[in-house]
Amino acid sequence: MTPKPETFVYKTVGSCEIHADLLRPEVKTKTVRTIVYIHGGALIMGKRSGMSMAQVSRYLKAGFYIVSIDYRLAPETRLPAIIEDVSDAFRWVRDKGREIFGVDPENIAVAGSSAGGYLTLMTGICVKPRPRALVSFYGYGDIVGDWYAKPDPFYCKEPAVSREAALLSVGKEPVTQGDDGRDRFYLYCRQQGLWPKEVAGWDPVTERAKFTPYCPLQNVSSAYPPTILLHGDKDTDVPYEQSAMMASALSRAGVENSLITIEGGGHGFDYEDNVDTRAAMDAVMAFLREQMK
Repeated sequence: MTPKPETFVYKTVGSCEIHADLLRPEVKTKTVRTIVYIHGGALIMGKRSGMSMAQVSRYLKAGFYIVSIDYRLAPETRLPAIIEDVSDAFRWVRDKGREIFGVDPENIAVAGSSAGGYLTLMTGICVKPRPRALVSFYGYGDIVGDWYAKPDPFYCKEPAVSREAALLSVGKEPVTQGDDGRDRFYLYCRQQGLWPKEVAGWDPVTERAKFTPYCPLQNVSSAYPPTILLHGDKDTDVPYEQSAMMASALSRAGVENSLITIEGGGHGFDYEDNVDTRAAMDAVMAFLREQMK
């Protein structure tokens, strides 16, 4: 049974409290190793409690502390402020984590899926000092590519969502967790090719340069953390090519990396219990053991 998390407020913006959940390992080890987990949901949906329980179990049994964070969601909050939340979460972990659970600030890894995978890849750029290792489940390094900035053929097969209906599912005030209805806004964005504009607030055609600091693919350097990327080659939400391109960029920069391809795997494969998923998690655990002190 997964232990009940300890919940903390790591940041407050106006009346909006942003939370982090701490899960302690089953057995304490000599070194304190921490995984900061970032949830997915296209930066529009999701919450910190949405982590795969199979992953939680593997991390805790291996002696890792888990800090799962929320962040303000789009479109009420735009991309730069979302990245600020993530950076502030790491500052909180390094500062407050010392007294709460004895964090080792030099021994922090990051994991996340989908948009959380994107934010995981962003931590290799925006978080200083850089995390020790990154684990990206079907994340993406390019947020202005055609896959996001043009109508998506897969989502266009779904019943069309009007702008009016889409806006009814979101609000004006900052939120860190949204109900299931927010997927209507996401579907609208994918059908219209408006995700970059609605999430960042900029036009990817006329203001493309503004996106550059927020595209991990364009900001890889030799100082980037070692990274493992996991992606199903039948993902209909985030193209497999996103991880493949990121792996190529990391290799060109001389960054240690590995791309685990899940043959026939779709979006969210890590929430399934099968041979391929268990083998993928074996690879993740081996990677973390190698990279963490």
